[in-house]
Amino acid sequence: MAKILIPTPLRQFTGGADTVEATGATVGELLGALVTAHPDLKKNLYNDEGKLRSFVNVYVNDEDIRYLAKDKTEVAAGDTVSIIPSIAGGR
Repeated sequence: MAKILIPTPLRQFTGGADTVEATGATVGELLGALVTAHPDLKKNLYNDEGKLRSFVNVYVNDEDIRYLAKDKTEVAAGDTVSIIPSIAGGR
């Protein structure tokens, strides 16, 4: 199992859990398992076409999946997947 770190704004959709364990061979499979277990997360992570929203950044062991194989990035038992929503604003 891999560990998925849930950011504070999304914890309301995981019953307050800051970490969720899931099984899958790729990031896409892990996130699929995550939204299956916590369906309200889906609209926050994916757009209507089923692709990760542009402001959702995902890292596997501190490596940005955009520079790896995106949702096909392989994960192993013991890996840590971090979901980091982009924050905009300011002046």
